[in-house]
Amino acid sequence: MEKPKKRSKLRAKCGVMYYTAKRRAKWLTMSKTFAKERKSEPLPCLQFTHRTPLLRKLRDVDMVLQYNKITNLKLAAEKINGVVIKPGQIFSFWYLVGKTSAKKGYKEGMILKSGKVDKGIGGGMCQMTNLIYWMTLHTPLTVIERHRHGYDVFPDSGRTQPFASGATCFYPHLDLMIRNDTDRPYQLVVHVGEEFLTGAWLSTQAPDSYYEIHERNHEMRAEFWGGYSRHNELYRQKFDMEGRFLAEEFITANDAIMMYPPFLAAENDHTAYDK
Repeated sequence: MEKPKKRSKLRAKCGVMYYTAKRRAKWLTMSKTFAKERKSEPLPCLQFTHRTPLLRKLRDVDMVLQYNKITNLKLAAEKINGVVIKPGQIFSFWYLVGKTSAKKGYKEGMILKSGKVDKGIGGGMCQMTNLIYWMTLHTPLTVIERHRHGYDVFPDSGRTQPFASGATCFYPHLDLMIRNDTDRPYQLVVHVGEEFLTGAWLSTQAPDSYYEIHERNHEMRAEFWGGYSRHNELYRQKFDMEGRFLAEEFITANDAIMMYPPFLAAENDHTAYDK
């Protein structure tokens, strides 16, 4: 991988303005296909469910930012909980949630900026998009836009999912978008509890297959410029409900710059932030 490039504040600001305008134009052209309807009554058949802990002990990170993150996640959940994606429709995370601002009640939470831990209004949304992306990989729904952090900030202590199996987000141009290419509606349910962020995909019929996600070709490399990088590939295997193998598909290849020395002793590890 190439050595990370440092960009001036002016160039970074111009880039945000450009991609924001581009995203808003895209929303205008796609608005008729976006899922907007929300139902309080859940669809009857569970497709997949998952949960992640709300609080983690992270070295040198103020726990206040994590408590603020819980507030932020609750506000976002109010915008997407119960949304129904009909056949042919698209779920856009940021289209539904909107901009996270202090006026709406969002607080300063933890964000990752150029490989470093920082704070910003609405920080912590990645935990929600991570959850939704991981659940979606276990359904027939199609992910049409997903972004991964270009930096691997924390080691693997406590990680329960493969490296790079989440989805980062940044309003409005780093979005998570999911299309329903099936013949039945799907409903997203999310809940911020006392200890866990919990989510589920529901539908009108019981699933006739299930999925497993596998990591391959994982490696850490010493780069010529002095740093380290991390790489892997994710694949999805499909099985019928009796456990018979049906198919396998490539999901994505991930590349990230490591922001910690590799091969740390377990007692010195941080807890992975996004899993």
